[in-house]
Amino acid sequence: MSFSEFGQKDYELISRAWEVLKASAQKRCADEDELAVVRQAFDFANHAHHNVRRRSGEPYMLHPIAVAQIVVDDIGLGYKSIAAALLHDVVEDTDYTVEDIRERFGDRIALLVDGLTKIKNVLDAPSMQAENFKRILLTLNDDVRVVLIKLADRLHNCRTIEHMPEHKRDKILSETMFIFIPLAHRLGLYSIKTEMENIWLRFKEPEAYEDVKSRIEKSVAEKGREMADFVLPIEEALTRAGFHFEIKKRIKTPYSVWHKMQTKGISFEEVYDLYAIRIIFDTDPRSAESERDQCYHIFSIVTGIYRYMPERLRDWVKHPKSNGYEALHCTLLSPSGVWVEVQIRTRRMDDIAEKGFAAHWIYKQHGTMGEGDYEMDAWLDRIKEILSNPDVNAVELLDMVHNDLTTSDIYVFTPKGEQRSLPKGSTALDFAYAIHTEIGSKAIAAKVNQHLVPLNAVLNTGDKVEIITAQDGKPQPEWLKFLVTHRARTVVTDYFKTQRKQACDYGRSSLENALQALGYEADESTLQRLDAAYNVGTREELYYAIGVGQVSLDNLSEVMKRSTGGKLSWIRKMFRPESREEEKPADNTFIIGSSDPNAPHFSIATCCNPIPGDPVVGIKAPDGTVTIHKKTCPVADRIAAQHGDWVVVPKWLEQAEDTSFPVRISLKGLDRVGMLNEITRRVSLVMGVNMRRLNLSADGGVFEGYIDLYVNSRDILDKMIKKLSSIEGIENVSRSEL
Repeated sequence: MSFSEFGQKDYELISRAWEVLKASAQKRCADEDELAVVRQAFDFANHAHHNVRRRSGEPYMLHPIAVAQIVVDDIGLGYKSIAAALLHDVVEDTDYTVEDIRERFGDRIALLVDGLTKIKNVLDAPSMQAENFKRILLTLNDDVRVVLIKLADRLHNCRTIEHMPEHKRDKILSETMFIFIPLAHRLGLYSIKTEMENIWLRFKEPEAYEDVKSRIEKSVAEKGREMADFVLPIEEALTRAGFHFEIKKRIKTPYSVWHKMQTKGISFEEVYDLYAIRIIFDTDPRSAESERDQCYHIFSIVTGIYRYMPERLRDWVKHPKSNGYEALHCTLLSPSGVWVEVQIRTRRMDDIAEKGFAAHWIYKQHGTMGEGDYEMDAWLDRIKEILSNPDVNAVELLDMVHNDLTTSDIYVFTPKGEQRSLPKGSTALDFAYAIHTEIGSKAIAAKVNQHLVPLNAVLNTGDKVEIITAQDGKPQPEWLKFLVTHRARTVVTDYFKTQRKQACDYGRSSLENALQALGYEADESTLQRLDAAYNVGTREELYYAIGVGQVSLDNLSEVMKRSTGGKLSWIRKMFRPESREEEKPADNTFIIGSSDPNAPHFSIATCCNPIPGDPVVGIKAPDGTVTIHKKTCPVADRIAAQHGDWVVVPKWLEQAEDTSFPVRISLKGLDRVGMLNEITRRVSLVMGVNMRRLNLSADGGVFEGYIDLYVNSRDILDKMIKKLSSIEGIENVSRSEL
């Protein structure tokens, strides 16, 4: 922030923004008295932020107005929340206090502002990021509107993030991806979630973002007329059936397309659900059909017009998502051969989908809750249970909440037909503990769909589960290997608390001794690499796994070589700085491979294996070692979200020709005689690239697999992907994780 006298243009900017907000707020205010409170909050904040500017040079007051605009338009909150959004920075950034707010605006608005001020204070703290998020999430136990307004604040900060220095931008984007985006998803705020995802991709992988965005725009331009032709018969049929409805068209976002390409290893052309339409209809209270039945009625109409893909049917009307989302999804084949996703919702379902938690509470207060609203209450109770555990440290809690936010649910049934919702990946033992603690602790086996299975059997939606117990049954240490739910893990962990501490101490001592024997220090950098190599969520999990023998240290030497790439000195040869002047980094910035003896030691992260040319972020551990990650690496997002002050900005220098990095390319295509020879010839002879592993298999005329290579830079990798894509019969070539 900075201070400088406002001019006429500044006052006009503030006035125009306020007029737009006032028009939106009027629709949410029940009477003139409520609107007057919003006006008073604007006047008070405008006076408090007078002559204050943001980094962009704009009047600071435009920020709280924009946050309030998101609160009313995207979330649908009422006048107290709009007022609190306008006032949310007053206490932190000016001489006014919470008591001043309470005196002018009453207790509830003062409490909201106080909660937002505390969140801002902890987020701006240089360290203890995990502890900060714990405090934020604890506001869910007080007034969920604080978190909703904070999401609006975070969205606007993301919209203006280009004005931030790069290291702070990376920290904010990592926080956003790790906790705020999943939180927005769980609270049903899809418009906020998708916009933050697109901003994250635009700054983390700008080239990928622009490439996908341009492809989407080109596809929309080419197929716009076809979409209109596709919708017309549906409109006519629904009108004849007597439905009152509207149809909205939706195009998949750049992030959504990019994420699908990355996770599925597919090309843009293989993203067949690029297009979607939403059928939003008003339920007929006079109809004998229930709300759910009317959704199925529309489904029968549209599938009578177009062929649908049975395996893509998603019935979130019968089994709502845990964030309250209800809809019936099906994928139809258009006359031109394009697959189109069709989402069928009632008006109430659409309100929940668009406004999330705010709409949930409105319907709850009016006694018109749907099935999805109860699921949302159940999720909130689960989060409160996690937050209330005094024995969980902040880092563990952040991981638990992150896992809960990002894990979808399955729906299983008791022998009596009662439905239970569990996180995807849950086992029969998780189900046992969900029924009752005593049943879980005495469980010895289970029957799933009448078949006897072990307790670690993973459940699927629709399973009917019966738990078999023994009177002398008790928790076993190995249960912690496969339990998923927080409730179950907490019960078992508490049972073994004394033994667990002894196991952790033994595991820590064993690991330190083993590392020392191999010539390594048990510093933070080394332990981070081992966390990634053994795929554990927390350091305590690593020590415990070693202590109880789940992880063997017999192959520690090989693990360390793989996770560190051997000695780190080799990597310094890949850069040849032109001059000392070029090596002078800005604050929080360092040059990878700098010859400066004071430059930090660094290593390349094995979880994402960045190569020169990739956008990268550095994580500087307390011992000073910097680990280089791709900016899109989820491990880096997790660490940056937990320890914001560890984020630094590494810069690649021009690499040496004799230094190479491991990468993997995945291929898929039609098999033919000579295909393997042509692939290897293009890689080895044409591109001059060294292959270290080739794994291709063919079945029924189709081949797929991968090639592990050593390349000097991303530029060479991109050229090779282009060369391989040009081979006749190859359908898809993409970079994938090692």
